[in-house]
Amino acid sequence: MFSHVMVGSNDIARSKKFYDALFGAIGGKPAIEDDRGRLIYMYNDGLFLVTKPIDGNAATHANGGTIGFAVSGPEQADVWHKAGVENGGTAIEDPPGIRQASFGDLYLAYLRDPDGNKLCALHRMPGA
Repeated sequence: MFSHVMVGSNDIARSKKFYDALFGAIGGKPAIEDDRGRLIYMYNDGLFLVTKPIDGNAATHANGGTIGFAVSGPEQADVWHKAGVENGGTAIEDPPGIRQASFGDLYLAYLRDPDGNKLCALHRMPGA
């Protein structure tokens, strides 16, 4: 459904450290940096980009927005979460764990990146 997700950052070097660790924790590669200084992550046929806002204003996060990353299981979600916290992210909401949903159980882990963007690692539990 989606071609890519892009978030803004006020400090690209700080974001690179954070997202390189986050994607590295789940088997991804470090960012490719394009000629405009944007960070490009390619993982599981998706693109995730980080950029300074083109309009020159400060980057802000979306209130109510969440970017979800599919992971292979609870262990991968936990490693992802730990890598994020150790590299400038902030643990938010409940600790990583199973949440019951009307469409089945999910294993979720939530973080905010260094610029305040809300991220979630999600794994659908067997039977979900």
